[in-house]
Amino acid sequence: MTTTLHRRDLHTPATEPVRHPIITTAAGRALAVLRVVVGLSFLWAFVDKVFGFGYATPSGKGWIDGGDPTAGFLGKGTSGPLADFYQSLVGDWWVSPLFMIGLAGIGVALTLGIGMRIAAISGAMLYLLMWSANLPPENNPVLDDHIVGAVTVVVLALVAAGNVWGFGKWWSGLDFVRKYPWLR
Repeated sequence: MTTTLHRRDLHTPATEPVRHPIITTAAGRALAVLRVVVGLSFLWAFVDKVFGFGYATPSGKGWIDGGDPTAGFLGKGTSGPLADFYQSLVGDWWVSPLFMIGLAGIGVALTLGIGMRIAAISGAMLYLLMWSANLPPENNPVLDDHIVGAVTVVVLALVAAGNVWGFGKWWSGLDFVRKYPWLR
């Protein structure tokens, strides 16, 4: 089931039906696909770091093998004015669990279309932190894929992309989510 978002004319009374779709059914579906793709990219990063499949995380260096999922990036992959700060975090007991919970939580929320607000805030923060760990960006003095990702997750939440091909409507109807709307 899909939902088309609409807007009201300035001259249309609030009692009349809403007209003029802002997001078409096709656009809603495209945004749903984007939501799932971004969600699965977070989940893949989580799974690869847990098991060390040899992609971003070398085989035998997964979290399950005693590897530190943040040590490589924070210790050797940072540059610029904040590099010393990020390098100082290597080995802190809270850094890897918080990062891994973030990857898994954002990935599950986006993939299923639930908790889109908190996923957008958390995802944007994670993207911006990773962007700030390598300043200035390599190919552009300001923008890189982390900024694009941050904007993407915020837009997905703003257009309620979890309601199309996701569990967003069901999630929003749960009592605890209605009580705490920031969980939408």
